[in-house]
Amino acid sequence: MVTRAHKNTNAERLLFPRPEGLFCPDGVFYIDPVRPVERALITHGHADHARAGHKHVMATRQTLDIMEIRYGEGFCEQAQIAEFGVPVDVNGVGVTFHPAGHVLGSAQIALDFGGLRIVASGDYKRGTDPTCDDFVPVPCEVFITEATFGLPVFRHPPPQDEIAKLLASLSAQPDRAHLVGAYALGKAQRVIRLLRDAGYERPIYIHGAMRRLCDYYQSQGIDLGELEDATLPKGKTGDFAGEVIVGPPSAFGAKWAQRFAAPLISFASGWMQVRARTRQRGVELPLVISDHCDWAEITETLTELGPEQVWVTHGREEAVVRWCELNQIAAKPLNLVGYEDEAET
Repeated sequence: MVTRAHKNTNAERLLFPRPEGLFCPDGVFYIDPVRPVERALITHGHADHARAGHKHVMATRQTLDIMEIRYGEGFCEQAQIAEFGVPVDVNGVGVTFHPAGHVLGSAQIALDFGGLRIVASGDYKRGTDPTCDDFVPVPCEVFITEATFGLPVFRHPPPQDEIAKLLASLSAQPDRAHLVGAYALGKAQRVIRLLRDAGYERPIYIHGAMRRLCDYYQSQGIDLGELEDATLPKGKTGDFAGEVIVGPPSAFGAKWAQRFAAPLISFASGWMQVRARTRQRGVELPLVISDHCDWAEITETLTELGPEQVWVTHGREEAVVRWCELNQIAAKPLNLVGYEDEAET
């Protein structure tokens, strides 16, 4: 008979933190390592999870494409495509990728070994997002959850309601250019698609740093409509009055932002629920749009999956661990470092 204590011990032997990242000694691979390693399994293309310099990389085709766009052809020595739902044997450990609902190509990674399944969810969100595959619940004994917004105070409103605020502002202030700060991978494309789904048909202007990724999304069948390059000369600043310009938040503090007509600074992020952060960034129109779960989605996911153990990483670990304890689920923080790029949330 396999006891729960024995399963716990086996789980901690199958996957555990090292300075490079989560390490599976039986499979001799890391998940989302933050330092160059021999073999890396990558959940998604954000820079805090997908680094260049690994010898062998396994990821979804879209994540591999995104890594090549961001890092160049030589981002690794050998790439291996992981198909959703198709098991692969990696040195005796069964590995299966499943949709995570975070950004295009994002995946949860399930490890099966000795009758035990661990699911490393990476970053994930629930609900439907037309720019990526929806999260798929994967039954498991151990679930590794992020806790970026792992406090009860975080409750994300429907993204359509936030986009409605942007459209209302455009209507009320047609003399001002509306600059929307959004992370170049995932968030920018989601904001653009939300605008399109809300009926906004005008050209949307994008910072040059977003062009290749937006083009790639379009190549994957995600319709973003007409996108114009906001970094090219467009005449007088007044030409941008009443237009939407999407760019990385870092660009808004530079001279680039001042070229637009009476710029109104907006920012799409889960952190925009925190008023101190909006003031700190000089955000006039905060849009609470996140590609991560809020508190309710985290706890509902854990309730739905019913794992024997929950391991919590990059975020507010203590609150999620405490919730698990109150609900008779064994839990612990992983205390991984090097994750949670604030701009992407």
